[in-house]
Amino acid sequence: MAMSPDYRTYPGATRSAEYAAVMDAGLRAYMLRVYNWMTSGLILTGIVAYAIANTSMIELFWRVQETARGPMHAPTGLAYLAMFAPLAFVLVMSFGVNKLSTTAVQALFWAFCLAMGASLTNIFIIYTQTSIVRVFFVTAATFGAMSLYGYTTRTDLTKMGSFLIMGLFGIIIAMLVNMFVQSSAMQFAISVIGVLIFIGLTAYDTQRIKADYVQYVHAYGPDVAAKRSVFDSLQLLLNFINIFMFLLQLMGNRNSN
Repeated sequence: MAMSPDYRTYPGATRSAEYAAVMDAGLRAYMLRVYNWMTSGLILTGIVAYAIANTSMIELFWRVQETARGPMHAPTGLAYLAMFAPLAFVLVMSFGVNKLSTTAVQALFWAFCLAMGASLTNIFIIYTQTSIVRVFFVTAATFGAMSLYGYTTRTDLTKMGSFLIMGLFGIIIAMLVNMFVQSSAMQFAISVIGVLIFIGLTAYDTQRIKADYVQYVHAYGPDVAAKRSVFDSLQLLLNFINIFMFLLQLMGNRNSN
């Protein structure tokens, strides 16, 4: 009786299987490093925001002013600085990640988390802490599910990513317009579309990070992998924070005062 050939006896097949096993182990270790950096950054961001909002430091960022509608919190110059500082850190890391040292990239990541935490202090002024916690866990579950989908799916999300990037620019323009229009209907639409866009970007970025590692990150050695893991975690962290903020606008309960 004819026997089918046992390809496992061929040296080439053995080397291929060994390479695949090494690559898979390296990818899992890399993704774990990315998620560890993201989680650490998220914890630091939350600690900074909570610490400032619940101590006298809040007065450095938001001062109570008497208006015709009663006392209201107004942002100080330091609050505006905290709002725009995260964008500066993101731009520096985006354009300099390949030129900066690993230590510099890590320092910029921590600086971003500190600035982002300071910029989020106003959510404790606007929303109840109970609703903040509830929305956080909803965000965590949503982010985790979409990141897992992006990691495991065999569907190419590249085209979806291009569409989502265009949608992101549209959301930014709409938010700038609504700063002057002050339309509640437009704000609701922005929040809904914003959630959908960043949910999609979570899956897309996870798949892209996985593909980048397989294609070139591992080939450049541990130094490049160390820097890229921090930068990749920053992108996932931005997705998480934006999902959280848009969901908070939709689901958060506002303080009565």
